[in-house]
Amino acid sequence: LGGSCANLLLSHSQITRLYSRFTSLDKGENGTLSREDFQRIPELAINPLGDRIINAFFPEGEDQVNFRGFMRTLAHFRPIEDNEKSKNPTASEPLNSRTNKLLFAFRLYDLDRDDKISRDELLQVLEKVDVEQKMSIRFLH
Repeated sequence: LGGSCANLLLSHSQITRLYSRFTSLDKGENGTLSREDFQRIPELAINPLGDRIINAFFPEGEDQVNFRGFMRTLAHFRPIEDNEKSKNPTASEPLNSRTNKLLFAFRLYDLDRDDKISRDELLQVLEKVDVEQKMSIRFLH
């Protein structure tokens, strides 16, 4: 995994933990994860953007993700560490850079992948969040 994953900036122990999580999610034990594997994660199941987050793991037209793809997507969620850029100025920008994080978040909303967030795409998200909030409030009473 070494060279081609250099811009992921993950330590050996982080990769080991991710691999352990990956294999625990891989119910088919075939070295890949399906959308169904992700849907079993309780935090994603209750997240109003869960479907969009799950879709972010899958390149267009793909229905399985391998460990490398799993790591690449999760790397966007790592905290930004400004000192990492100065280590090697010729290296490509890390996946957890501000620019890449913004692009990743933008793609969660740009459902038709036309590089624009339409009014309808935004309303879909707002409606999901609104429904989730109303459901949470109902459960409190």
